[in-house]
Amino acid sequence: MVDLNLTNLSGSGVGDELLDVLVIGSGPAGFAAALYAARAEMKPVVLTGMELGGQAALTYTIENYPGFPEGVGGSELGELFQKQAVHFGARVEFDTATGVDLSARPFKVKTENGEYRAKSIIVSTGASPNHLNISGEAELTGRGVSYCATCDGWFFKDKKVVVVGGGDSALEEALFLTRYASSVTVIHRRDELRAGAILQKRAFKNEKVDFIWDTIVTEVTGAEKVEKVKLENLKTGEESELATDGVFIFIGHTPNTQIFKDQLEMEDGYIKVDALMQTSVPGVYAAGEAADPHFRQVITSAGMGAAAAIQAARFLEEAEA
Repeated sequence: MVDLNLTNLSGSGVGDELLDVLVIGSGPAGFAAALYAARAEMKPVVLTGMELGGQAALTYTIENYPGFPEGVGGSELGELFQKQAVHFGARVEFDTATGVDLSARPFKVKTENGEYRAKSIIVSTGASPNHLNISGEAELTGRGVSYCATCDGWFFKDKKVVVVGGGDSALEEALFLTRYASSVTVIHRRDELRAGAILQKRAFKNEKVDFIWDTIVTEVTGAEKVEKVKLENLKTGEESELATDGVFIFIGHTPNTQIFKDQLEMEDGYIKVDALMQTSVPGVYAAGEAADPHFRQVITSAGMGAAAAIQAARFLEEAEA
């Protein structure tokens, strides 16, 4: 996990202090925003949320971020982001936003530890993994059902697992699981994958990886832990069962934007921004997967975060001129 750097988790931002900018979220977008805001001497405070480093920190290897020709671990990259932002003056608070009031400036953000006031806000709350919402999924989460191969793969050494999904994340995690599992079966509801060509090539070549096409998982069963999944072929209607020790689910994400409902303009749960990362409320910006339903890459999230911070600095300059 990313180094918390406890010297910067003082909680001193709660109270009467008026911040120039508050960054909500600590993934690539959040830390990129904090870096640029810190270099602009805005003294940003970053609320980490529940996942320091965001979803990227849970990825075993990131191979498409510039500057790392051999790839870089997601947690390592998150730690580098954090250290660089802190080096230039960002303050990191291990706290979670629970509510916001964007009706007037300064904006108010309630957290588990208190309340922050800020002249501007950058929302970088990211997204959370989608669930299948089937019988047995919730009951067996943590007992064979998982949404993070990097977190839980080690527990399935020499065991059989299934991966649900057909995008980049599904294949990345399936390939990672081959380090531990004896076999990995990818179950996809279509007859072709959505993942990139390189990932597909690697998966098809890996002897441990098999595929079940045109099929959905309808139930996860087991007494104390996962034992089987029930399947349905979407073309034939045929039902079957598959014995497995683990079920890893990678079927997309939902943006973590619930606390901004009715305060910021949204579309399908994503915060709407313009080319300058501006939301519907002047002085509030959004970056990363909370505002990006299209690309959802580490590099694009970081770029959005940098743009949001640059624009926030310009906003404050004009407001205080």
